[in-house]
Amino acid sequence: MSAGATGVGSLPGGDAREAAKTVTGSFEEFPYLAELPARGPGADMIGRSLGLLVDMYAHVEPSGWRISDRPGRDSKRSRSWLGEDLDALEEFTQGYTGKLKVQAVGPWTLAGALELHGGEAMLQDPGACRDLAGSLAEGLREHLADVRKRIPGAQVVLQLDEPSLTAVLLGRVRSASGYRTYRAVDRQVVEGALRDLFAVHDGEVVVHSCAPEVPFALLRRAGATGVSFDFSLLTEREDDAIGEAVESGTKLFAGVVPGTDAPLSDPGGSVMGVRKLWRRLGLAPGTLAESVVVTPSCGLAGASPAYARAVQAHCVRAARSLADNPE
Repeated sequence: MSAGATGVGSLPGGDAREAAKTVTGSFEEFPYLAELPARGPGADMIGRSLGLLVDMYAHVEPSGWRISDRPGRDSKRSRSWLGEDLDALEEFTQGYTGKLKVQAVGPWTLAGALELHGGEAMLQDPGACRDLAGSLAEGLREHLADVRKRIPGAQVVLQLDEPSLTAVLLGRVRSASGYRTYRAVDRQVVEGALRDLFAVHDGEVVVHSCAPEVPFALLRRAGATGVSFDFSLLTEREDDAIGEAVESGTKLFAGVVPGTDAPLSDPGGSVMGVRKLWRRLGLAPGTLAESVVVTPSCGLAGASPAYARAVQAHCVRAARSLADNPE
């Protein structure tokens, strides 16, 4: 069984058809719905996910996204771009059967990024956080149903982007003024909200964070079937949590190739660290291909178009190297 490869989410440029063509051409066995933040507010990761919310709206202020009482131009634009991206993906996945990944921002990163009317983050208001998570769950239900209708042969994998999760758990998210940080959110509250959200999808749910100190154990307990992370940020402190995750069947989406232009090593060299980790954890080499999906370390929005294409092809070759030579 070959180790898979896929992308994280974002790509450079603003052409939806070009992006869908690149993704489906590079990842024939595990394409994803590309995000194109260069188009502007609403195409960015946060704005796109706010566009999915049900009965909750947001608009752009100079400081970022802020809650609104009614849908405005920014929410509408976000939905329209998502529709354009889905149309393009549908065109290039006619008759496709296999895995297909869609991404949305998770409730805790959204709560840290979305401002209440007064300008402070929603994160400081537990009731507002609950409402946000509920609205996101409804929106994701509709979005996933739409994706399944458009690409009926796909096994949809839902990726929730939670780059701020560690900061939320450790009380490191800065307030609007920047002079203080919001109080850490209780781990059980965080875990419970994630568990409820994961339940909207009956397929695989992957949580992505390219920040250090990814809370592997918490995500596994909440029911994530996979964790996507920047492999270069791992330390040996995480060994136990990763070993337990792998042994309980959690997939590792290992971000082993830089997300911005850099010289690419040979594909085998890119996954050398993964093989070393396996040896260190005393895991059977034969399990590597089933447990690891190779990805770039983060989204590719900041890369040049040529590098973004090269990296995706490189990930596929690196995954093949891992499957052929797990030792």
